[in-house]
Amino acid sequence: MFNFIPAIDRYILRLVIVPMLGVFAIAASLLLLDKMLRLFDFVATEGGPIGIVFKMLASLMPEYASLAIPLGLLLGILLAFRKLATSSELDVMRAVGQSYGRLLRIPYIITVVFMAVNVALVFYIQPVSRYYYEQLEYELRSGALGASIKVGEFTTLKDRMALRIDESEDDGRRLKGIFARVANDEGQVLSITAREGNFLATSDSPDTIILRLTDGTIVQDTGGEDETPRVLSFTLHDLPIDLPRIEEFRDRGDAEREYILPELLKVGWSDNETEAKRDASQASFNFRLVEVVMMLLMPLLAVALAIPPKRSSSALGVFVSIVMVVAYHKVNQYGEDIAALGRVDPIVALWGPFVVFAALILWMYYRVAFVPGGQAIGALETAAAKMGKRLRKLFARKPRSKLAGPQIDEPANMAPAE
Repeated sequence: MFNFIPAIDRYILRLVIVPMLGVFAIAASLLLLDKMLRLFDFVATEGGPIGIVFKMLASLMPEYASLAIPLGLLLGILLAFRKLATSSELDVMRAVGQSYGRLLRIPYIITVVFMAVNVALVFYIQPVSRYYYEQLEYELRSGALGASIKVGEFTTLKDRMALRIDESEDDGRRLKGIFARVANDEGQVLSITAREGNFLATSDSPDTIILRLTDGTIVQDTGGEDETPRVLSFTLHDLPIDLPRIEEFRDRGDAEREYILPELLKVGWSDNETEAKRDASQASFNFRLVEVVMMLLMPLLAVALAIPPKRSSSALGVFVSIVMVVAYHKVNQYGEDIAALGRVDPIVALWGPFVVFAALILWMYYRVAFVPGGQAIGALETAAAKMGKRLRKLFARKPRSKLAGPQIDEPANMAPAE
């Protein structure tokens, strides 16, 4: 199918794509699992349905994908070239005239493809999905998702009703152990207990639902001092409940990270907006752009850190690559924050670190590609090797100590006793 692609390119493509997709899946899964635990705790606290957790996680996927794609791209290329280096295949390719620029042809094609995907994510898909996440969180807090009545706690509705439910089954469809206390305008108070109940929607008013109670008792207190409360038993009783009025969620665009690319350009360079809003929009635009452009340097960084010293299988480069990418991302986040406050120009705060980081990567790549025997992190490799030797000596098993005291050697010509 891909016979038109040279064999060496197909080989490198196979080496790169497998670990790249694996790292991408692992990184995205770890980010989602960490967030999933917090969302389960949050939804359980708010008393919301479990299904909303997966909707919120799905809305966060574009944000996590924009972080996992550069990391997966970097480690995929790094692990591919590390395998070539440790198996001496890279030496053979170099000996027959294959330069690093030629070997990086397929990795750069992959990089351009994923850059286009990342542009779509950070400038269009991620802002909309983030707004959807904020909307779900707002509806969960406000009770629009049926999360206002919590099991085992008293819930006040419309300041006239207190409701408590002992158990909930079938995702809230079947309620057990119900107690309700209802007050009306005439000063009467109804205390209602029921064995079971369930909520029913009404077609007449969307702001009112029916709580259908089964097998219970109603105690009616009229408020008079001399009157005895009336006690009624029922098999089936419908209790109307007025839902609290929920305000509509705000429009998209309250935060700069919810703007898509045309909106960022319009707000960031508009004379009709405040200076604070222009600064925040320009900071967000430059932050997203510099994160995407940095992907062009990922193949060079991967090659620089993939090749260990001769006669060594050190994986220090993998660790250093992760540290560098994460540290650079955090520096960009800090630069975006101070640029949004107007303290530093966005060009200086975000493109300044980019120039420094790019110069470092180009120097590291030059050391590996054009200096005979050059190493990008040779000093770190040497320090790590010495530290490893010291640790091995420190934790090496000590030989048993000999017994103290004088020892008498037996003469060699002594005959055994008869």
